[in-house]
Amino acid sequence: MAVHDDCKLRFLDLKAKRTYRFIVFKIEEKQKQVIVEKLGEPTDSYEDFSASLPADECRYAVYDFDYVTEENCQKSRIIFIAWSPDTSKVRNKMIYASSKDRFKRELDGIQVELQATDPTEMGLDVIRSRST
Repeated sequence: MAVHDDCKLRFLDLKAKRTYRFIVFKIEEKQKQVIVEKLGEPTDSYEDFSASLPADECRYAVYDFDYVTEENCQKSRIIFIAWSPDTSKVRNKMIYASSKDRFKRELDGIQVELQATDPTEMGLDVIRSRST
């Protein structure tokens, strides 16, 4: 599975310039490559992000998570989410599962990885507990 250059460029924008809050990636089966499906504005909320993931199709996503430590320091983590809902087709799940590691290697700077089959597995509480 190829990775479109736009994926890497947008990821660098998120990581270095904080141009986006999140990026949703989709595998375009006909072209056999991963493409950018949606870009989240820096002002978008976590709810905006989770609403942008389809209920019955797999996706990859990165989310720039801001938080404050117990010492009151502002920090941020780049979270990679492999979204694979139970309701998606088996073939869809297999394609995403088999391409995940290769795709993830293209995005240098991911700090936390989550695998989610329903929204509760990638809730803010889960992300917070994995990030701090």
